Amino acid sequence: MKKITTLLPAFAIAASLACSGANVNYKVTGKNAPKDGAAVQLIDRLSGSAINSAVVSKGSFELKGKAEKDAFLTVVVDGVEWNFQFFNDGKPVQLNVADSSLTGSALNTKLSDCVLKNAAAYAEYNDFIEAFTALPGEEQEARIDEFMAQYRTRIKAYADFYRGLVEANRDNLIPVAFIEHYPQVISAANEWDKAKGDKVFSDLLASDSPAARHPFVLDFKRKMDEADAMRAAEEARRREAAASSSALVGQKFRDLEEPDVNGRMHKLSEYVGRGKWVLVDFWAAWCNPCKVEMPNVVAAYKKYHSKGFEVVGLSFDRNKEDWVAAIRDWEMPWIHLSDLKYWQTAAAGVYSVTAIPDNLLISPDGTVVARGLRGAALEAMLAEIFK
Repeated sequence: MKKITTLLPAFAIAASLACSGANVNYKVTGKNAPKDGAAVQLIDRLSGSAINSAVVSKGSFELKGKAEKDAFLTVVVDGVEWNFQFFNDGKPVQLNVADSSLTGSALNTKLSDCVLKNAAAYAEYNDFIEAFTALPGEEQEARIDEFMAQYRTRIKAYADFYRGLVEANRDNLIPVAFIEHYPQVISAANEWDKAKGDKVFSDLLASDSPAARHPFVLDFKRKMDEADAMRAAEEARRREAAASSSALVGQKFRDLEEPDVNGRMHKLSEYVGRGKWVLVDFWAAWCNPCKVEMPNVVAAYKKYHSKGFEVVGLSFDRNKEDWVAAIRDWEMPWIHLSDLKYWQTAAAGVYSVTAIPDNLLISPDGTVVARGLRGAALEAMLAEIFK
């Protein structure tokens, strides 16, 4: 990362010189839009703001004006899920809203093809996950090992595709359109190893690819640096919190109060320290690792609930509808509490939670006996307790 930082000022100067005063005309025509009267906006991806607008008439629209040469732009049609991306290279662009295609210069036509191929590859990967999570809880439990093996294979295949797409276009600007997700996709395919994601990005930025000098990429680099600085500060706080959280093991649980899905307030002490083993589970509907882990918790609950095992879910959600839907769709039949304050939730402060999924296993007398039990570790602990 230090190497990138030293190169960044030179790149930034080159980019600013290349873009200063170099405005060129753009002309975007669209056809087969589904709804007359729908608003159309042209978004500058660097600033995130609309630079032009139009209204659909008889299924068509037109956008004309000037913008910086090679600016990364997106057309958004109200009521249409698909967004159309292109670079302002001065060549007219034609959009077909019906089939999500874009034609224009050789660069923009190729970009459209890459975007469509990526959408198809991602849909195949995402459909696999959604198909599994839609299964009944019992079937998820029975097939979790099979799912995880296939999941690792599929995320690696998608990452290989994504990397190949970027690498094959090192000689043009197309990587700009994929840069925001590039490090994350690579790290996800490597057991969320952030260093591997950072490396593919740093390799691109240090190369002679025109994408490396694009203002959108340089701005993304700035945001990554800011995020890394915040992460370092958070890690320092986390280490301090970890010392506090590890001290919880062997201590009595700490009480808190949050509302249930119906808005009724409940104290944790209503469920903990009352003669049963209780897993206090920290999770959220937006947390994909939580979604992957939850079948293990559901399986443990079904296996040991009749023997005196309970679960209390403390959610880090902020959207009630998403929270309630996840409880239903993930088939979690235990009590759920949340103040819907995201990372500012009471549970985070009381129990020094800095990442989810996380949990506490609490004995019948209210003593915390373990933390962070996942998968086989949770099953092994409960099997020993209820043998």
